Amino acid sequence: MRTMKILSILTIIFSFSQCGSTNFETNPPFKIDSAKYYSWVGGVPGVSGINVQIQLKNTSPIEFDSLYFRKKSTKVEIKDASLLIAHFNTSKRNKPDLILHSDPKKELKNKIPEPDNFPFELKDNEAVLSYHLGGETRYVKIKNIKKQDRSSFPKIQ
Repeated sequence: MRTMKILSILTIIFSFSQCGSTNFETNPPFKIDSAKYYSWVGGVPGVSGINVQIQLKNTSPIEFDSLYFRKKSTKVEIKDASLLIAHFNTSKRNKPDLILHSDPKKELKNKIPEPDNFPFELKDNEAVLSYHLGGETRYVKIKNIKKQDRSSFPKIQ
């Protein structure tokens, strides 16, 4: 009985020690010159997104992976070896319809919603950039990302 109590207490302490264990790099091997984002709206109703652009200086051969921004994550695209672009889809067009019926068997085709497991607590103008160096994944927090004017694409007739 006493052993079970000790094991239970150790398990609880260990599980709490894992919370918030993501350490951000304070001195990454690259410098961020500027970071900005803008929203865009497509020509078809309901099509929209956010693009985040990060301008780097002093880059070395680093494998950039993902950008976490506004409770979403996506892979980054590398342009000109010093510009990172992340495209976030905020479209409402591709949301699947739910089947609501009095017969529960007809509702079995509904997709189970995924839990919100966003790993970082960020403000609206903050992002986290992940990259690989020396075989391990590292994270850099980017603060004060500047907002640009909204971009619109021509309407499709």
